[in-house]
Amino acid sequence: MTDTTDDIAEEISFQSFDDDCRLLGSLLNDILQREVGSHFMEKVERIRVLAQSACNMRTAGIEDTAELLEKQLASELSKMNLEEALTLARAFSHYLNLMGIAETHHRVRKQRSLSRLSKSCDDVFNQLVQGGVSPDDLYNTVCKQEVEIVLTAHPTQINRRTLQYKHIRIAHLLEYNDRPDLNHEDREMLIEDLVREITSIWQTDELRRHQPTPVDEARAGLNIVEQSLWKAIPHYLRRVSNALRKHTGRPLPLTCTPIRFGSWMGGDRDGNPNVTANVTRNVSLLSRWMAVDLYIREIDSLRFELSMNQCSDELSRLAHQILEKETSSEDRHNSWNQSVQRNQLKHHGQQAPAFPMQLPARADLPSCTECNDGESPYPRLDLPGADYMPLNHQGGSGSPNKLSIHENAPSDSQSSAMTNTASFGSTQLLAKRKLFSENKIGRTSFQKLLEPSLPLRPGIAPYRIVLGNVKEKLMKTQRRLELLLEGLSCDTDTSDYYETTDQLMKPLLMCYDSLQSHGSGVLADGRLADLIRRVATFGMVLLKLDFRQESVRHSETLDAIVRYLDMGTYSEWDEEKKLEFLTRELKGKRPLVPPSIEVNLDVKEVLDTFRVAAELGSDSFGAYIISMASNASDVLAVELLQKDARLALSGELGRPCPGGTLRVVPLFETVKDLRGAGSVIRKLLSMDWYRGHIIENHNGHQEVMVGYSDSGKDAGRFTAAWELYKAQEDVVAACKEFGIKVTLFHGRGGSIGRGGGPTYLAIQSQPPGSVMGNLRSTEQGEMVQAKFGLPQIAVRQLEIYTTAVLLATMHPPLPPREEKWHNLMEEISKVSCQNYRSTVYENPEFLNYFHEATPQAELGFLNIGSRPARRKNTTGIGHLRAIPWVFAWTQTRFVLPAWLGIGAGLKSACEKGHTDDLRAMYKEWPFFQSTIDLIEMVLGKADISIAKRYHEALVSESRQALGAQLRRELTRTEEYVLIVSGHEKPLQNNRSLRKLIDSRLPYLNPINMLQVEILRRLRCDSDNLKLRDALLITINGIAAGMKNTG
Repeated sequence: MTDTTDDIAEEISFQSFDDDCRLLGSLLNDILQREVGSHFMEKVERIRVLAQSACNMRTAGIEDTAELLEKQLASELSKMNLEEALTLARAFSHYLNLMGIAETHHRVRKQRSLSRLSKSCDDVFNQLVQGGVSPDDLYNTVCKQEVEIVLTAHPTQINRRTLQYKHIRIAHLLEYNDRPDLNHEDREMLIEDLVREITSIWQTDELRRHQPTPVDEARAGLNIVEQSLWKAIPHYLRRVSNALRKHTGRPLPLTCTPIRFGSWMGGDRDGNPNVTANVTRNVSLLSRWMAVDLYIREIDSLRFELSMNQCSDELSRLAHQILEKETSSEDRHNSWNQSVQRNQLKHHGQQAPAFPMQLPARADLPSCTECNDGESPYPRLDLPGADYMPLNHQGGSGSPNKLSIHENAPSDSQSSAMTNTASFGSTQLLAKRKLFSENKIGRTSFQKLLEPSLPLRPGIAPYRIVLGNVKEKLMKTQRRLELLLEGLSCDTDTSDYYETTDQLMKPLLMCYDSLQSHGSGVLADGRLADLIRRVATFGMVLLKLDFRQESVRHSETLDAIVRYLDMGTYSEWDEEKKLEFLTRELKGKRPLVPPSIEVNLDVKEVLDTFRVAAELGSDSFGAYIISMASNASDVLAVELLQKDARLALSGELGRPCPGGTLRVVPLFETVKDLRGAGSVIRKLLSMDWYRGHIIENHNGHQEVMVGYSDSGKDAGRFTAAWELYKAQEDVVAACKEFGIKVTLFHGRGGSIGRGGGPTYLAIQSQPPGSVMGNLRSTEQGEMVQAKFGLPQIAVRQLEIYTTAVLLATMHPPLPPREEKWHNLMEEISKVSCQNYRSTVYENPEFLNYFHEATPQAELGFLNIGSRPARRKNTTGIGHLRAIPWVFAWTQTRFVLPAWLGIGAGLKSACEKGHTDDLRAMYKEWPFFQSTIDLIEMVLGKADISIAKRYHEALVSESRQALGAQLRRELTRTEEYVLIVSGHEKPLQNNRSLRKLIDSRLPYLNPINMLQVEILRRLRCDSDNLKLRDALLITINGIAAGMKNTG
């Protein structure tokens, strides 16, 4: 189970951390005294003291006393009525969330206090140079590095977005509290702000009352970019550049960015019927729209800053060209009027584009800090654009009978009032004309008073003119996206808006070069350089969207097509016949799917998805991921459907489709598929068409994704880790045989049971040669907020990604020292897998035991994701998603998926006399050491005594023996893991993390005991909504205390 403190836990100063916890805890206590009364707060304190005393006794090894205290605690909780239980659960949940905020803040504080952070660019570049790496090799490797972090909508973020923002505001206040220059009055104001924030949190409903839609999830991801990553990227790239300059003598090129971002939010349709082709299209357009909106804000600030007159001849010519075009326009006030008309139309029944409402400015910052959040501190003055056109001006001639869109200067209001085929009645036309006329009355005159006329303008400010033109085009780009979203005509001149990143980058680089050539390098390397770096990182799309769909859906689609064409039954063909058919069609130049084809809704949805991919192309989308891939035909099927959609659309448009073809990426998930991954890649690359396609269209790069979640649920964590390691070795070898470069895409979850773990440790333990400057990795659910929710934390995480990939590239991890180690891993994996599967899949009592001993059935009420918990409507473990599988066991503190089977495997190896070999493997083989360390971390968070309470109170008598057997298995796992690591107890080598975990227990243990009591009552009264709410709040609290969900 990945704790968000793992990467930097050793950097925490506990005195300051304790001070912040006491401050936040005392404020919450004061607020609760007022909100729930002193009598109830006495109960809360008594329960906390009992829990703390029990923890102390257990730490001291006095188990009998600890057991008595825990029984007394459980008795106190069982006597509470429902209202009291609900209030206690809320209070302790908020305590844990506030402690989490304090932990995060101290990571930031410690980073600032150290002159050189471990794993930072400065630290690692220095290590490499001191170790003999030449400055040129270091520089070239960093500049060529390509890492992509893919944010996913996996349903593990349990906190409402409203509460996340309030938590961020408290973190800012704690940061402000660290300032040494605050006087007594400042401190009092700070405390008042903290009281307001915590009171607001207490009075806010913690629970989501409605299931989020895929668009809601995408919006949450985009907000992470806006609130944090947008600010973090320039700081991160400056750190990389400064470290490069220090150690190689050369800075990072301005348009070079080692890290980019992708997203699955709105594109991951695997088992989620709510993600449709239309949803994906809208989310992609929303991402582009938001990118443009962020650039407009930056351009506004930059225009104010770059007020100088001297510039290069090239920039001067461009500025004069823009001025000439502007002065030739009939009216300069279109941009202001258009916005008014758009608002007026909205209030007169015209449907406005369905974009999300933005948070108010600085909504994530506390009032007392007065932080600049990236917006300009100066009032914004929107100069009128050159594309203003009076209402009655129709290409030079007035027409009283119709509205039209001016070809070179489309009005947003007019555009949104029309389509290619739509026409309006005379009543509608008169109403709109009257509305437009009303928009002009008075407003134009006031605008003229506010802005100087052309003759009064003092000289030419070339940078402002050029950047003003950039803003004009950005605003037209935004309006065009709004029309596309509404499905309206947008036949705008392509020179009037930005379609590609290069188009936007060109004038910015021109301004940069001009400043540098005229002795203003200090200005060029400020806000302008930051904007250029943002454009290089985020492009015109902010987050490129991946598609993901299960392989069987593509087979069903081809089956329907082939049947319709009377060509046979695709699903009944063997692999060779499928490949022959697919290859033949891929080499052809005609579409396969006839326009008149009639198919069922599921097949139509697949075809519609490929049409959206063709419509927007690789400029908007990243890769097409095929989940549950097992054969070469799974990849070629997608290539064919993609090619067919592009041919059909190109024929309709009369021109090529935008962008290039999407990368098609097989995702190998189950143990069986992982074992066959190398063979599938060899089969594909042995085919002339496919190999040529990869070389021509994807720069000789093959991408392969490996899944950690389903493999772990399939065979247990240890076997999954080993099979993933071998699969990566085989895929790398296969690509090398054909001279093809490979990028491995790691589908990691947040918890260790789903492949999670500290980023640095994970990358450094990959097979040699699997990380050669290229890496893609998912960040899911609560990990997105934990790693990227604050700009300072995000900068640190981006550095860790960069340096870990750099080290794995230049100093690859060591392979097994001898063949004996490889064979020993095979033996341990075999025993571990057998033990795991015999319990989970072969024991007929296990499924019912799982449902009884965990809150799995109740997790669906949380409304934390748009997708169903199961791929298919069955009750077995097989079709249960990995997230609820891990989530449920994490709640009970048993965390079974992360350790089951490992103890049996290690015990078998030790009994055969391999103990010394295992200890040598732990010391010398990074992969094995990482695997054991992660298991030990899980054992440090697991709690047998808490898990036992779930078993004894909730599990039927006939299954009590199974619970006792599993508890013995956990004890055995801990024993043998410690034998291998040489530690006396779990987390002995990470005492900071141990202390952090222990500090949460006085609040976490009572919530677990309360959850047991609530589950017992709820299962006797399943319709009691108040009980259900109480249960969901305990789930929130335990997730906060464990720092993980699923």
